[in-house]
Amino acid sequence: MSKKEIRKAHHPYETKQNMINRMKRIEGQIRGISRMIDEDVYCDDILHQFMSVESAIGGVKKTLLEAHMKGCIVHQIQEGQMEAVDELLLTIGKMTK
Repeated sequence: MSKKEIRKAHHPYETKQNMINRMKRIEGQIRGISRMIDEDVYCDDILHQFMSVESAIGGVKKTLLEAHMKGCIVHQIQEGQMEAVDELLLTIGKMTK
């Protein structure tokens, strides 16, 4: 694959919409945390909100990884692009550090 080639994801519409909706909720949570900080809300309460956001992001990452493996990786392998497996392993390695 050339450096200039733009790769595209291969996700079902429902999966994509689910991830977009979840990310919009996370954006709202982040804005809420900013307001909490601005309003001097008790630190422990803010930390709990951060944990909630981290958990939500983890859920989206899991959904995206699964969709990537079932869609993008399968598609690339079918196209003979076996390097997709090495790329995936590298990504998983970075995710699990």
